[in-house]
Amino acid sequence: MTLPHTGRALADAAPVPYWLDRSERPDPLPPLSGSHAADLLVVGGGYAGLWTALLAKEADPDRDVLLVDAGTCGWAASGRNGGFCAASLTHGLANGVERFPGEIDELERLGRENLDAIAAAVAKYDIACDFERTGELAVAVEPYQLDGLAADAELARRYGHDVRLLDRDEVRAEVASPTYLGGMWDADRVALLDPAKLAWGLRRAALDLGVRVHEHTRVTGLARDGAGLRATTAGGADAAFGAVRARQVVLATNAFPPLLRRLRSWLVPVYDYALMTEPLTAAQRDAIGWRNRQGLADTGNQFHYYRLTADNRILFGGYDAIYHYGNRVAPALEQREATFTTLASHFFTTFPQLDGLRFSHRWGGVIDTCTRFCAFFGTAYEGRLAYAAGFTGLGVGATRFGARVTLDLLSGTDTPLTRLDLVRRKPLPIPPEPARSVGINLTRWSLARADARDGRRNLWLRTLDRLGLGFDS
Repeated sequence: MTLPHTGRALADAAPVPYWLDRSERPDPLPPLSGSHAADLLVVGGGYAGLWTALLAKEADPDRDVLLVDAGTCGWAASGRNGGFCAASLTHGLANGVERFPGEIDELERLGRENLDAIAAAVAKYDIACDFERTGELAVAVEPYQLDGLAADAELARRYGHDVRLLDRDEVRAEVASPTYLGGMWDADRVALLDPAKLAWGLRRAALDLGVRVHEHTRVTGLARDGAGLRATTAGGADAAFGAVRARQVVLATNAFPPLLRRLRSWLVPVYDYALMTEPLTAAQRDAIGWRNRQGLADTGNQFHYYRLTADNRILFGGYDAIYHYGNRVAPALEQREATFTTLASHFFTTFPQLDGLRFSHRWGGVIDTCTRFCAFFGTAYEGRLAYAAGFTGLGVGATRFGARVTLDLLSGTDTPLTRLDLVRRKPLPIPPEPARSVGINLTRWSLARADARDGRRNLWLRTLDRLGLGFDS
């Protein structure tokens, strides 16, 4: 039921991502025009592309790296997410154990090293992205979810995670919500940060190392060109045309229509939505506690994620994951009033003591998901092109690892990363339309029904689980 004050709370919310709606946003770089050559062309200026360009130049300062983006660096998922930077490379430990049992110890080690390396890069390049190693608090809001938290804690401890189970009073002492029945605090596997400032900082670091960056430059085609590849581009207000002949190419376009046809059967673009509040007053902060500033998520199938910003706003997102027929991606889909109303209602159910607080921003963005919920990798054009995709909402951290993988794949050598089953194996494909929409929408309905029935999964969800297609929200 919609709370009566929800409409008032949303009335003045700007329909743009909060992170991108700030004066710190750098001026755009000019689009590419004319003919160019490069050792490495990176297509996409989100985290995956920025990390690729930066790591490539760190490894070989003489390597000529050119990066292009259809918008500006960080304008898509990298500038719209919740800023949860997780160590997991497999969309959580349980998913990793189920899908990669033979190498999960190695993947967990690599994930910890990756998070540490991100923290080191933030310090090295003086990236002012409000990086906080606060950990994450998973909360149970229904009695049946308590057993799941206990099982998650047991699994986490088995792999050396620093986790603590909290009872109702303990979790409410951390964050005061009448909905919380218990919690699990994972203290060492998640950092919080400002996502847009991270992207802008990586962009500046790449430029300082000599990466050439052209924004508002859309790659319209790829083709073989002798020993390399030729990318055609269009961009700018006058739709200037350009071309890049590159010895190697990395595709880092994620949820957007892929330049490789083969990726279409593995990727699904899903829209996720979020709200940002105005800054909390001192009295409002006292009313909710949250002194340890953890990231939070509840444990339903249709879950919410939320966190405090550096200036004590609350970001509140998730719950709905919306797929549009035919893999449709369009700016008009970034606003969805029904979802914003639902999120606002859920926010005030979670924090009734914040009645009267207003939202300053509302937005949506598209993320790339696949049937295994974590990134997959590959090459094309006889190894001249490499790609990483399918990060499923955990790309803030895992994209750096993905960049390492794509560069190793381009090297053509056998490395510890290219030997991983995670890297060698692809997710199961998703059927084309109309079966794609039918299956995804049936799954969404079934997940909502499971939440309403104490977590009991129906025949459709159990079948997907047996096939290795256990969709989550």
